[in-house]
Amino acid sequence: MAAVRVEIVSDVVCPWCYIGKRRFEKALDEVRDALPDRKFTVSYRAFQLDPTAPIGNPTPVMEAYAKRFGGEKRAAEIIDHVTSVAAADGIEFQMAKALRANTLPAHRLLKFVEAHAPEMQGSLNEAMMKAYFTDGLDIASPTVLASLARAAGFDHPQLDTMLATNSDDDEWSKRVALDIEWASERDITAVPTFVVDGAMTIPGAQDSATFVRIIRKLADR
Repeated sequence: MAAVRVEIVSDVVCPWCYIGKRRFEKALDEVRDALPDRKFTVSYRAFQLDPTAPIGNPTPVMEAYAKRFGGEKRAAEIIDHVTSVAAADGIEFQMAKALRANTLPAHRLLKFVEAHAPEMQGSLNEAMMKAYFTDGLDIASPTVLASLARAAGFDHPQLDTMLATNSDDDEWSKRVALDIEWASERDITAVPTFVVDGAMTIPGAQDSATFVRIIRKLADR
């Protein structure tokens, strides 16, 4: 029986991607317990919410939110809301510490890990989100990314060299670009989006019960 393939289109600075990841994983654990003979594969596809963000010059996220949402008051309301939702799913947001950063280096690393140790892509994605949303780290920094990768259990002889490369033409940047093109071809304009078996699309950070219902239906089919 073929495995059910789930591709998660997300960005590591997207709060709803973090929340959606947790909810999806909770649902998938429940389905796996109920259907122990059914196999599932999960991978991550890159998406950039803010491709114009600088690399090497991190600035407070609160400033970026204020500019985007029409002032500090509205930005604070949005952040308070999503922080409360995240807390209900066991995620701690410390947005006052978060640093705006271009996520291309993080996505390049995730594609590198996917190529060499695909089973570790999800745990590293989680580590990057925690570094950004909770710890206030610059996730565009090669030093930070290397530390996160090794702490997650991934090491590779070419890790530091790959992270030090900033070319748009290298293999890993091209893979990120292909992911973004892949999403565009499927009219995916918001994240998270969950694509099942290349066809069924589940948009947004659905609650775990909804994920369970959809995944079980697809698995049974």
